[in-house]
Amino acid sequence: MLKILPEISRTLSEYLLLPGLTTEDCTPDRVDLGAPLVRHRNGEEPALRIALPLVSAIMQAVSSPTLAVALARAGGLSFVHQNQRVEDQAADVRAVKRHGAEAATSPHASLDPAGRLRVGAGINSRDFADRVPALAEAGADLLCLDSSDGYSVHQARTLAHARETYGEALPVGAGNVVDGRAFRYLADAGAAFVKVGIGGGAICTTRAQKGIGRGQASALIDVVRARDAYAQETGTYVPLCCDGGLLDDAHMTMALAMGADFIMLGRYFARLDESPNPKVELDGRWYKEYWGEGSRRAQNAARYGQRGRMVFEEGVDGYVPYAGGLPEAVARTRAKITSTMISCGSTTLRDFHRDAVLVPVSAESFKQTGAEVRLRRPALTPGG
Repeated sequence: MLKILPEISRTLSEYLLLPGLTTEDCTPDRVDLGAPLVRHRNGEEPALRIALPLVSAIMQAVSSPTLAVALARAGGLSFVHQNQRVEDQAADVRAVKRHGAEAATSPHASLDPAGRLRVGAGINSRDFADRVPALAEAGADLLCLDSSDGYSVHQARTLAHARETYGEALPVGAGNVVDGRAFRYLADAGAAFVKVGIGGGAICTTRAQKGIGRGQASALIDVVRARDAYAQETGTYVPLCCDGGLLDDAHMTMALAMGADFIMLGRYFARLDESPNPKVELDGRWYKEYWGEGSRRAQNAARYGQRGRMVFEEGVDGYVPYAGGLPEAVARTRAKITSTMISCGSTTLRDFHRDAVLVPVSAESFKQTGAEVRLRRPALTPGG
């Protein structure tokens, strides 16, 4: 029987945060943006945490060793893309781990117990038996299944293999999902974390091609509810990663307020110096090339089970405006998230999850969200 949910699929743009009480404790130096990366018992510290809740997308145009080093130094984490030979991906992981000693001066750096920079890597549900051991040997701290739709027996089988082989020593995240059913399936299968979002990426065309997906706000609200219920029932907290539907820094803050533990970004990092994609000049302005893993340029037909050619694409090939270096971009984003949390009276992400109050935005209200210049400033005349 046909099922139609009694709700509208909503995006992050359709909500605003209400200010909370800003107390004397709400100062930038006291705001802690630390986030758990892996499942853990309620009330206990997770085995992996990051000081900045930002991770880079598992994409050729984003996660190079250079970007992974820069992001780990800033407190986040990169997932080296898996759309390459196993030995090449393992070499990328080793290249990041060799930069560990240089990070000691960074106050927020993501470091392993040996003082080396942390780095993640993407895997798939086909060649995992070969790829996972190579990445483990190279020193990867965390793995993540890379798929536009993670609600599958294939991901459960991959998670089972990893847990049977490595236990808790090499955690594996899974996804992507857009509802509580899929979250619980992957959580029960042992996912270290679960990624939320289908079709909302800036470079993704899954919704247009297949009619599958959900507005990112609606997906997060549903999955966060399931995550919290799961934690209460089982005593195990499974972190959520918001992946997609993030057009600006305000959307990142909104996703964190809704309950996401950390955020995966593609376009955001693709714009920066440290990404591996070419920088080009068009009509006097600088851009960086950007393409989706579901695009023809990615040449990843094997992801979809075709032999040698892609029947259809789920991503496009384009450009994003160049935005400078990663340290400066991340510092601005950190400052914006911190400032918003202070306005809402929160000093930790867990407090933000608990205390944030959101309100839907009407179409008319949305029109007034951005600044608009209504009057032209008159030109100054000499002596005037």
